[in-house]
Amino acid sequence: MVLTFIGVLANIFTLGKDLFPLVALFLVSFTISSRSVLNEKLTKLLINTRDNSKELTTQLVEKNKAMQRNQDYEIYLATLKERNRIAREIHDNVGHMLTRSILQLGALSVINKDETVGEAINDLSGTLNTAMTSIRSSVHDLHDDSIALKPAVEDCIRPLKDRFAVSCDYDFSERMSRDVKLCFIGVIKEALSNTAKHSDGDSIKIIIREHPALYQLSIADNGSCSEKIDESGMGLANMRERAASLNGNINITSGSKGFRIFLSVPKQNLTERRS
Repeated sequence: MVLTFIGVLANIFTLGKDLFPLVALFLVSFTISSRSVLNEKLTKLLINTRDNSKELTTQLVEKNKAMQRNQDYEIYLATLKERNRIAREIHDNVGHMLTRSILQLGALSVINKDETVGEAINDLSGTLNTAMTSIRSSVHDLHDDSIALKPAVEDCIRPLKDRFAVSCDYDFSERMSRDVKLCFIGVIKEALSNTAKHSDGDSIKIIIREHPALYQLSIADNGSCSEKIDESGMGLANMRERAASLNGNINITSGSKGFRIFLSVPKQNLTERRS
């Protein structure tokens, strides 16, 4: 196109000044045409950039969700491993001792001739059998794949006890769903990690409460923070996504009164998710 333009100009100049109006018109037309082509290219570039940005954002969201699922699974495996260890120790130690005691009482009952002693043996044998049934039930419950929230929270705060005085206040039933427990554990881990990195305080308060319509979690330290919260940080984004996945609300603040998190999860939405 440029070569054509130069060729046309050369021909015009050889023909004389009378064709200058035609030159001006040609220049205007050429400029408009060039801008149209340039605008078209820029529009295509903008569309491609926007599409690529959307695709990258989608990939980032999916990777973040996958990371959260992996974190939840690690929590689940660690909890299940500890529960199985306790169940195995109860079965191998207490269970075996009870079994041996029951067998010894049975043998003693066979050779006993005293009626009064026999009644005592029967009573003791019944008590031991009841204890054995209770132990078996407890071992079975420990092998269940549910998450024990309180021990999991204790595991989260244990590494911080050298630096912080950590207090926990619990008021919830064991009917709390596994999803809520995993959400609370994940938020607590992220919050404690943030406190360990940035807080100049020396105490942390964790409260978990159950209300008729919702569950609540609050975490607060007594440090002071003059820096504004980085809303784009991965840790805060993870907490917000966990809350959103259960249709919950989360409020995160920092300042002279410390770093504070308040999370609420409605029970109604949990019921709908299970149905």
